[in-house]
Amino acid sequence: MADDLGYSDIGCYGGEVQTPNLDRLAADGIRYKQFYNAARCCPTRASLISGLYPHQAGMGWMAAADLGTPPYQGNLNDKAVTIAEVLRMAGYRTYMTGKWHLTNERKIDGMVTDNWPLQRGFDRYFGIVPGGANYFTPVVYSGNQRYKAPEDFYLTDAISDTSVQYIGDHFTKHPDKPLFMYVAYTAPHWPLHALQQDIDKYKHVYQAGWDKLRVQRFEKQQQIGLFPATATLSARDATVPAWDGLSADQKEDMAMRMATYAAQIDNMDQGIGRIIQTLESEGQLDNTLFIFLSDNGACAEFISSGKRKAADGKEDTFESYRINWANLSSTPFKEYKHYTYEGGIATPLIVHWPKGVDMELHNTLVSRYGHLTDIMPTCVDVSGATYPSEMNGKTIQPMEGKSLAPHFAGLDNHRGKIFWEHEANIAMRDGKWKLVAKTPEGESFDPQDLHLYNLEDDPIELTDLAISEPKRVKRMYAEWQVWAMQIGAFPLDTRNYGLRAQTYRRVINGGFDDNLGGWKTPAGAGATVSIDTTGKLTGSKSAYVAITNADTESADMILSWPFPGKKGERFEVGMTAVATKQSGCYLRLEQVGPGGAPLTDEEIAVETNPKQTQFVSGPLPADGQYRLAFYFEGPSEDTEFWIDDVVLRPVQSEQVTMVKESKLTLTDDTF
Repeated sequence: MADDLGYSDIGCYGGEVQTPNLDRLAADGIRYKQFYNAARCCPTRASLISGLYPHQAGMGWMAAADLGTPPYQGNLNDKAVTIAEVLRMAGYRTYMTGKWHLTNERKIDGMVTDNWPLQRGFDRYFGIVPGGANYFTPVVYSGNQRYKAPEDFYLTDAISDTSVQYIGDHFTKHPDKPLFMYVAYTAPHWPLHALQQDIDKYKHVYQAGWDKLRVQRFEKQQQIGLFPATATLSARDATVPAWDGLSADQKEDMAMRMATYAAQIDNMDQGIGRIIQTLESEGQLDNTLFIFLSDNGACAEFISSGKRKAADGKEDTFESYRINWANLSSTPFKEYKHYTYEGGIATPLIVHWPKGVDMELHNTLVSRYGHLTDIMPTCVDVSGATYPSEMNGKTIQPMEGKSLAPHFAGLDNHRGKIFWEHEANIAMRDGKWKLVAKTPEGESFDPQDLHLYNLEDDPIELTDLAISEPKRVKRMYAEWQVWAMQIGAFPLDTRNYGLRAQTYRRVINGGFDDNLGGWKTPAGAGATVSIDTTGKLTGSKSAYVAITNADTESADMILSWPFPGKKGERFEVGMTAVATKQSGCYLRLEQVGPGGAPLTDEEIAVETNPKQTQFVSGPLPADGQYRLAFYFEGPSEDTEFWIDDVVLRPVQSEQVTMVKESKLTLTDDTF
């Protein structure tokens, strides 16, 4: 699976990027004209790996936040099973390389590994557990361990080379076992990072500009047969200027952005070639079902956060190729990643399986549509595995998709209805009819914005039939509403990424269930902080603090929780603590940044018996970033503390009647 790859980027779908290995798979296999993902990385990955709709798997939005309901918990749930878990029960060895992005980021930060690849059915794993990274200097993960990448590292090559290694090791060590492998490339997702020799191939190609290349791609797509000769290319995005209107410097900058993006795809294709060669050398290519797709449509996000703003593909830059080129990648569609128009959810899908796809179908196009929930049932179907109704004592939800195997023989699998919801961008596909609505960020979903298209006659969504087909719109929307209620899509949320993530910061990891996930432990503090799992205080986990360099004249901040606050807010603050010796602790609510000062500074005597402390802060002076911070001082370097049940809770002014301290009465037998 590619990441943020547009529908038309690879050669066999109309693109000028050199992808000979993917083109070879298409020529010796089948390609889908209409195959769908879930419009965004996390939802697609959850749906792909589970055979469920994203919300059913716990990933209705992203891994950046738990939005407070099970469908939006941002973590693959235990009511879903993965393809790896299912196939492993059928005797398969299972391998994964690349981007996981199915574990809540706070859990990743805290190294809570219960929902990482090895814990979800994979025998071996290498890649990145979070969603994105610098291609040259990422933190990489091997099994359940993480480390900084070595020198001369490039992530796409590392994913490809490790895939090759796993395949070779498999046939050496487990030749009697079948193999399942999930290769999740990060290419060509931003940042624009590529190897110079790959960039050099495309330095001059994109001087032609997006206007000319959109036309060229569409003409090629029509020649291939992806679209009829009577189809019309969608207009250039209204926010994108004409190429000929740019200055020479602007053209140079933009051409380099697309050249680097193309180089990322090129390098991925080279790696896929090495995977193909390895399977060939083992005599297994013809007996391998090979599926290729993208996680969402082209990415129009504006990213620019590196040390340098040059678009030259180097490691100290962090750029995207912008909506200008995303409009090219989406050819011939309108819209992009996030949205449920075809430009956001249509993916190339290549199936290569010489022993499983009828020979006469090779190098043909499948006109019937499919959805990534179909990949789980396809794997179950062709492997002879049994999809479970229960696992680890949990009831497992039934698969939502249908096997694609009938298409391998030119037959219909009677796919039926498909539904979407992401950030209140909704859609439904029912045969040739598609209902779709785009909801601008921060605005409320409005049923009056529903549009209807006949994709049989109008595959590029240019002619809205909502006004002429009001009954059909009403019926389809009613069906969508029933589905949305069943999978828990309501209430529809249109807040932007940063706001959702920042709101989640206000939900403190006070019981340390996610270990130290979300907590900051300043470098150079005179203490070490770790997680104690002996049940020292009230929960199964607590923070353990060992003083290593006591300073009797001042206190070091050794643990803090940053969060956004609003002017006038007050917070209930508290904790439970115990120490090996009578000791001092300051619990402060303070502003973050230059000039930040403590708003509340409570000196607490931490005793040898557990004590609960609670108080209410003063009002915040302004909107901004704040933190709850622990400052410790001790009588000697061998003092130990345990902290649990940390509270950070906004309260209404009329509720501010808290007593500063209250002791929790517990016996020594409790600990």
